[in-house]
Amino acid sequence: MNTYKNILLINFGGIGDEILFSPVISSLRKTYSESKITLCLEGRSKAFINLTDEIDGYFFVDIKTKNKYAEMLKLFFKALTGHYDLVISAGSNPLISVLLFFTGIKTRVGYNVSKISSKLLTYPVILNKNQYAAKMYFDLVKPITNDEFELPKIKIEEYEKVPNSVLIHPGVSAISINKGIVKTITAQKWAELIKKLLNYGKNVYLAGGPDDTDCINNIRKYLKDTDLCNFHDLFGKTKNIFELAQLIKKSEVLICSDSAPMHIGVATNTKTIGIFGPTHNEQLLPANENFIAIYNNVDCRPCLWDKRQTTCNKLECLNIDTDMIISMVS
Repeated sequence: MNTYKNILLINFGGIGDEILFSPVISSLRKTYSESKITLCLEGRSKAFINLTDEIDGYFFVDIKTKNKYAEMLKLFFKALTGHYDLVISAGSNPLISVLLFFTGIKTRVGYNVSKISSKLLTYPVILNKNQYAAKMYFDLVKPITNDEFELPKIKIEEYEKVPNSVLIHPGVSAISINKGIVKTITAQKWAELIKKLLNYGKNVYLAGGPDDTDCINNIRKYLKDTDLCNFHDLFGKTKNIFELAQLIKKSEVLICSDSAPMHIGVATNTKTIGIFGPTHNEQLLPANENFIAIYNNVDCRPCLWDKRQTTCNKLECLNIDTDMIISMVS
């Protein structure tokens, strides 16, 4: 097996994408313990840096801005001047393989998505999207490590679980909101779920980030005349993603939308109930009895990204009975 002293990893996306990519980092860290590992990611995912201790350096390239060509040029010069001897890219754009070829990095690993990439990559890897995304990413390290796949993990202390606790995180990313992509049930249904959990004697915690302000405020309105004994509104009290991860780790059950907190739930081995609408639950949650996908099984789902770039107006896939969710909370 070759020895790589200076490794560059490139993975664009949100925090959830970085968590899904973390088994790649862990495998490389275990196999090449003395190597320097640098991660290139988007600025919107910078909080991921606080969830891992397995990288030595990082830099940001924001390819989804108006200045994407300038950002790609920045990536080229960073890769060219970084003295890397191995680069692994999770991007499926065939132009990435061209860019990496001209950096002169000796060993280049990426997905075999075109005739160009098959010629210019040292290890062109088959892109198999029909599996859990973390496994899809892990395929990239199979040519250079001998590890077996393990679920994503993040750097966090062990905590005792708060007895009978259920954490509700209803929000989705700002990018989804801005694109008009609906991936969560209505505020009214979230409030209905909270009321039922309280009636079952659960200690219910409500959390969210700055992107979730409207959603949380709407939930509060529907809870206005409810006996809120054992209800804890923690919105705005988790200052960063690491504090949210701590809260998830302390909870017995996490109920959330298809969003970054769901991937944190998996990475902290917290029982996680993910609510899905148009997205592929089998690609985003591992096949594990501790992680449960809830969805309305209509014929048209899943449709988002393969068939559509935005959600439809009917949203029948999110017409989910809250009793179905309750039945999965033990």
